[in-house]
Amino acid sequence: MNIQEIQGQDYSIQYDPQSVTVSFTGELSLDGSPDYAPIVQLLEDVASPEPSHITLNVKKLEFVNSSGINMLSKFVISVRKKKTIQLLVVGSNDVPWQQKSLKNLEKLLPTLKLELE
Repeated sequence: MNIQEIQGQDYSIQYDPQSVTVSFTGELSLDGSPDYAPIVQLLEDVASPEPSHITLNVKKLEFVNSSGINMLSKFVISVRKKKTIQLLVVGSNDVPWQQKSLKNLEKLLPTLKLELE
């Protein structure tokens, strides 16, 4: 499987199946659930075969609105229900929203590993 990519006007999301890494770049400020559906589908496709680990790299995601946070939260909850996937979220201390919002994901999935660089 090759690298899959979803591109919007202000963002890009790439999935690398070799490393089981989903990388987010830009600004996610879509209007709501219907607009986030392709991203949700990509995340579900990544988690569906229940790999041993998944990495979400959001270091270059400069902004995400509440609908985007909601989408990420729902994904974390779906991973929690599977109980077999180690989720690693890699973020940046230089992006203001990430410190607080990403730490909240740990509350949803206590086994989540968070790396802020």
